[in-house]
Amino acid sequence: MKPKRTILCVDDNEQSLSHRKIMLETRGYRVACFARGEEALARFNQGGIDLVIADMAMPGLDGPQLIAKIKELSPQTPAILISSKIRIYDHESKADAFLTKGMYAPAELLERVRLLLIRKRGPKRLHPQHRPAPTPNHIVVA
Repeated sequence: MKPKRTILCVDDNEQSLSHRKIMLETRGYRVACFARGEEALARFNQGGIDLVIADMAMPGLDGPQLIAKIKELSPQTPAILISSKIRIYDHESKADAFLTKGMYAPAELLERVRLLLIRKRGPKRLHPQHRPAPTPNHIVVA
């Protein structure tokens, strides 16, 4: 059985946070939830986080600031920023994906998580017997 991936979820809205936690846990992910960016950053520094989902607007350290700090520490860690504002493109962010609250289906979030984790892990290695034959560097014409 493959090891579970750990997702760091940060949102000051308790209901949104709970909903995301249940949705991700039922798909086999481990979820660490926090209502404040500072607490989430402290947990991230302990290690073992595979992906971050953060709300844009939070008191203290907000989503874009949190993601920027995480990317400084670990540029390969994927991050999804969720906002209640539709005009998200007005903001600078280092997030890998953006979703607007209430405008996406749960399946869309799950698919983004899946794809970002695959991208982080890299492509699967082919078994030696399934690798394509090496192609010659030059072609000889007789």
